[in-house]
Amino acid sequence: MLIGKHLIAGEWVEGDTTFTSAPAHGSCHDFATGTAAHVDAAVQAAEEAFVTYGWSSRTERAALLRKIAEEIDTRGDAITEIGSQETGLPEARLQGERGRTVGQLRLFADYIEKGDYLDQRHDPAMPDRAPLPRPDLRMIQRPLGPVAVFGASNFPLAFSVAGGDTAAALAAGCPVVVKGHPAHPGTGEIVAQAIDAALKATGTPAGVFSLIQSDGIEVGTALARHPLIRAVGFTGSQRAGRALFDLCAARPEPIPFFGELGSVNPMFLLPAALSERAADIGKGWAGSLTMGAGQFCTNPGIAVVIDGPDADAFQSATQGALEQVDGQTMLTDGISDAYRRGVAQAAAQSDVAQIVVKDSASRGAAPNLFVVSGDDWLGNAALHEEVFGPMGIIVRVRDADQMLQLARSIEGQLTCTLHLADDDAALARQLVPVLERKAGRLLANGFPTGVEVCDSMVHGGPYPASTNFGATSVGTLSIRRFLRPVCYQDIPAGLLPEQE
Repeated sequence: MLIGKHLIAGEWVEGDTTFTSAPAHGSCHDFATGTAAHVDAAVQAAEEAFVTYGWSSRTERAALLRKIAEEIDTRGDAITEIGSQETGLPEARLQGERGRTVGQLRLFADYIEKGDYLDQRHDPAMPDRAPLPRPDLRMIQRPLGPVAVFGASNFPLAFSVAGGDTAAALAAGCPVVVKGHPAHPGTGEIVAQAIDAALKATGTPAGVFSLIQSDGIEVGTALARHPLIRAVGFTGSQRAGRALFDLCAARPEPIPFFGELGSVNPMFLLPAALSERAADIGKGWAGSLTMGAGQFCTNPGIAVVIDGPDADAFQSATQGALEQVDGQTMLTDGISDAYRRGVAQAAAQSDVAQIVVKDSASRGAAPNLFVVSGDDWLGNAALHEEVFGPMGIIVRVRDADQMLQLARSIEGQLTCTLHLADDDAALARQLVPVLERKAGRLLANGFPTGVEVCDSMVHGGPYPASTNFGATSVGTLSIRRFLRPVCYQDIPAGLLPEQE
């Protein structure tokens, strides 16, 4: 049952004003609008809880993560129902995303119990060393403190209230205050109910988690500026992410902002691969480009090919596949509007040809495909910007040298993909050293939509793909974002944090 209130340190709290959800179908609901006062109450409670939770054992935190997963699964049908209404996503997609979300919580629980992530180092005392003795030195990774998490629009579960940032922070020992996304406030509230139940069942301090709902910027601004918040996790647009990044950097005491801001995820189709399987790659790209109405941060929006008959075959196959795809419902009216603006901007460029033209009415998105020469793409920065939705651009370069030039020119990306065959090895060896500096994940002969949650995944990249390219927002390494190394010199064993 939805109650439309904030969850602040175990209490469901009303607001003076409300906002109304805008579901793709089904009933609208009213939700309390958060304020700076709500933020302060939640963060103060988180700081108080950190005194205990920051020193809890890995076993205790693992038990909490597993209990949250259990409580989310218990509410699975309700989450799927409200999530489908709010976002327009099909039930199967939401069920799969719930599986990913609870699987991630359980993965992190198993991982922290092993203790390897702490990267502990110990240099025993050497009192008799000459000319100077050495003290006993221990380095241990310690939690930062209260963390603010911003729910994402495109993943109502996996990147939202109990998603990757929240799971990583809780695993590290950091309390979390979530700013719920207004695209799916009902889904967020039910997940918060699950977390609240888990906190109570495990005896975890209530201040370890709070959810504040809002459809404006006051809550987000107050969270980024609050002096007790020690880090921010964010997945969203470059515009919003950069604004929050600047707020965090401008504080009297700047804090890390872990923002994942998306990218165009270029694919480079090498000559031998294109000769062997141009049609198959084109059809596969069309499927990846339109999956989920293109609403993935790893959506491959750019395909780079060397001009010629094989490029013609690839372009024809992609065009034919996209023309068979109907419009799909997008997550929000605002995202749909932005997609139409992006398509219109590309279509307005004099050096671009549009070869798949489909209108996207109301809250829907239909695929659109453009083609441009390598020279014109390199000379037009407007074509390098992400369009969130099923829009693709084929860049037809003159030769391998211009393909390398284009690779060197791209900004930071979440992913870069090579489609290659055995005879492409020489060109691939030139591209890989360039592309590994541009992206957090390199793929061969695949498509980047779909991010595996595992130890080795990197979901991040050089700016503007993310604001801290030494980190990842997916996988067990994401926990390290919310830890910092502390060296304990000659500290008695009874005063040290858990080590085993």
